[in-house]
Amino acid sequence: MVNITYDASGDLISSNGVNVYNMGDIAWTLASTALVWIMIPGVGFFYSGLLRRKNALNMIYLSMMTVAMVSFQWFFWGYSLAFSDTASPFIGDLKYFGLRNVLDQPSVGSAKVPALVFCVFQLMFAAITPMIAIGAVAERSRLGPLLAFVFAWSTLVYDPIACWTWNSKGWSYVLGGLDFAGGTPVHISSGTAALAISLYLGKRRGYGTERLAYKPHNTTYVILGTVFLWFGWFGFNGGSALSANLRATQACIVTNLAASVGGLTWMFWDYRLERKWSVVGFCSGAISGLVAITPGSGYVGSPAAVLFGFMAGTVCNFATQLKFIFKYDDTLDIFASHAIGGIVGNILTGLFAQASVAGADGITTIRGGWLDQNYPQLGIQLADSVSGLAYSFVMTTIILWIMHFTPGLRLRCDEETEILGVDDAEMGEFAYDYVGIESELMPRSEYNIGASAGGREPRHTAATTSQISEQEKDAKQLAGEA
Repeated sequence: MVNITYDASGDLISSNGVNVYNMGDIAWTLASTALVWIMIPGVGFFYSGLLRRKNALNMIYLSMMTVAMVSFQWFFWGYSLAFSDTASPFIGDLKYFGLRNVLDQPSVGSAKVPALVFCVFQLMFAAITPMIAIGAVAERSRLGPLLAFVFAWSTLVYDPIACWTWNSKGWSYVLGGLDFAGGTPVHISSGTAALAISLYLGKRRGYGTERLAYKPHNTTYVILGTVFLWFGWFGFNGGSALSANLRATQACIVTNLAASVGGLTWMFWDYRLERKWSVVGFCSGAISGLVAITPGSGYVGSPAAVLFGFMAGTVCNFATQLKFIFKYDDTLDIFASHAIGGIVGNILTGLFAQASVAGADGITTIRGGWLDQNYPQLGIQLADSVSGLAYSFVMTTIILWIMHFTPGLRLRCDEETEILGVDDAEMGEFAYDYVGIESELMPRSEYNIGASAGGREPRHTAATTSQISEQEKDAKQLAGEA
C-alpha cells in the first residue's frame, strides 16, 4: 500500500516523502495513454479498409484481441522483462512479475512520473506493435493460433528490443542510441516481423493474377483508421516526453508536420503515374511520415520534420515495389511503411538531432547528431536499426516454425477458408450483412430461377457487384473440386 500526501501546490508526494510528482505531468501521460489506445483499433480499421469485403471484419477483431492479450502479457511479465531496473543489456528479469511493487517509485523512463503511470503508458506501445505486425496474415491465416503468436512474439521480440532501447541498462541506451518514441522497438520490429510472416505464409490464392488486382473495399475505413492513428500519434510522440512541457509540445508540432508532408509527398508521387488524387495514397504517406518522425520527435526541430515527411513519403512509396522484385506477398505493405520508414527515421535522427531541442524539457542532455557535429551518432543509429531488424526477423521466423510443428498452432489456413473469406470460415460473422450469406455464393442463374418461380430476385447494388462476381467464380471452382 502507498501512503501519499500532497504539498501546498497540489503536487503528489510519494510514500517515502522524497519523490514529488506534478499532477499535470501525470494527467498528460494518462491522457496520452488513452490517445495511443485509440490507435490500435485505428490500425484495424486501416487494414480492414484495404482488404476485400470477405476479410473486412477479422482485422478489426484482431486489433481488439491484441489489446487484450498484450494487456495480460504486460501484467504477467512483459513490463518486468522490458523495464526492470535490474535488467541485463538485452532483457530484464522478473523483479516486477505480476506488477509486484510497481507503485509510486520513480519510473525507469523518467523520474517525472511514478512507475505505475509509466507502466500503463508503455503498455499501449507494447499492444500496438504486434497488431502492426500481424496485419501480414491478411486473408490467409487462422485466427486462433494468433493468440499464442501475439503472446510469444511480445515476450521474445518486443520486450527485449524495448529493454535495450529504453531501459537505462540496455546496450543501445548505454551506447547513446536516440529513439524517442519507438523507431526500432515499434516500427522496425513490427515491419520486419510482417516480412517474416509474409514469407512464412506464402502467397495468397490468385497471387499475380487479376483476382488480386482489387481496390480497397472501403476507403472510408482507410480514412477513419488514418484519423485514429494521426490523432493518437500526438500521445504516442508527445506523451513520450512523460511531462507536460515544451519538449512534448515540440514533439506534437513535428509529428503533425511530418505526417502532413509525408501524405502530400506520397499523393504527388502517385499522381504522376495515374493522374488521380488518391486519398489512399495520402493516408499511406501520412502514416509513413508519422513512422519516420517517431524516433526523432523529441530530438529534431520543425525544419527537419519537413525532410522527415518528404523522405518517408518518397522512400516508403518506392519501397512498396520491393515485394514485386523479391516476389513476396506483403498484402498491406507493412514492411515498406513501417520497417523502411523506421530506418529512415532512425538515420535522419542521427543526422538532425539537436541538443537544444532535447533540452527543451530542462532535463535531457544529449550530444546531438551531425547537425551538432556529433558524427558517430549516425553509426549508433545504424547499429540499432540493423540489430532490431535482424533480431526481429530471425526470432519471428523461429516462433512461426515452432508453431508450425506444434499441433493446432499452424497459422496458414486451407484453400477453402481463403475462398470463402476468413470472416465466414473462422468467425461466422461479417462486416456487412450481404457478405458470406450462402445465397450470395449461388450462380446468378439460380437467382433467376427463384425469381421466375415467384420469388423476388435479390437486389445488388453497384458496391456489391464485383464481390458477388468474385464469389460466383469461387463457388464454381469449389463445386468443380467437390
